[in-house]
Amino acid sequence: MTDAIEFARAHEVAWPRDPAADPAHWGVHHDDPPPYDRLRGPVHARGPVSGVVWQRGREIAAWGEPDRADLTFSVAKTYLALLAGVAHGCGLLPDAGEPVAQRLPGIGFDTPHNRSITWAHLLEQTSEWQGSCLGMPDQVEHYRRVAHDPKPTTGRKGDARSLQSPGSYWEYNDVRINQLSLALLHLFGEPLPAVFERTILGPLGASGTWRWEGYDDAWIDLPARDDRPAQRVQSVPGGSHWGGGVSIGARDQARIGQLLLDGGSQAGRQLLPADWVARMSQPGTVAPFYGWLTWLNRDGRLFADASHESWFMVGAGGHYVWIEPGHQAVVVVRWLDGAHAPGFIAGMARALRG
Repeated sequence: MTDAIEFARAHEVAWPRDPAADPAHWGVHHDDPPPYDRLRGPVHARGPVSGVVWQRGREIAAWGEPDRADLTFSVAKTYLALLAGVAHGCGLLPDAGEPVAQRLPGIGFDTPHNRSITWAHLLEQTSEWQGSCLGMPDQVEHYRRVAHDPKPTTGRKGDARSLQSPGSYWEYNDVRINQLSLALLHLFGEPLPAVFERTILGPLGASGTWRWEGYDDAWIDLPARDDRPAQRVQSVPGGSHWGGGVSIGARDQARIGQLLLDGGSQAGRQLLPADWVARMSQPGTVAPFYGWLTWLNRDGRLFADASHESWFMVGAGGHYVWIEPGHQAVVVVRWLDGAHAPGFIAGMARALRG
């Protein structure tokens, strides 16, 4: 695997390692219309190109600083899908096809347009949710185009467009992802980082160096519930578009990838329902290249050298968690120039094939 690893090392993302050193060339918020083209949460310096390869549950390669807790941007979206799966498994979310407003009135899903939005719509990114979440309007992300989006986009980012009915149009929209996170916060009635630690990372034996941070002003009041008093808590974003988000090491990311590869089971314990994990990797009707907050490779367009059964968590800044069932492998790479991701995947696929 040396060639693939050296290829990754040679193609580090162009972002500065310290965002304070050259803030104009760090992050993705610069593409947003003002006044939303600014950070609202904390960010921090990063490490070099890093990664790990696990096969059949065993680490067979590592490079860079695999234990360093770095921002992982939209890989955190998949973590929200995992938390929704936890809610499903414990009975808080019995049916992903249920409208969110039915269980959680009063948090932004009660308008005529929004009231038919289901949890599945949010997980597929087809919700077309309309409103403002934590001070950010959904319009900020209209006409957004991301690297692996195959559909044409004709408008300018941030311009208003006519909304379609929920479930009928796919759009990569971080404001709507943050609305999903807010809904999950209300569903659990406790901070999502605490739930994630207790139900996923703790049982996986994660390092404990990770953190999940929100925007500086993203605090809400949760009412008293069961044996918990009313509390003021921070709603966390499903990425680091405007700062905050998940900082985590590559080895901990591999642990999460292995959990998905194993159908939600770890050491004989089912942390996630197997049917939920299976659905996360199934193509949606509107966007067959996308599952439940995961990227799919069913037609080989995402990465030609990965198997058609493979699926990915992807984040800005060159973050990839590749789940490869054909080789019983999980590959994590951080801070790789996205333009060279296909070359890295090709080299690593050759190595996995032996």
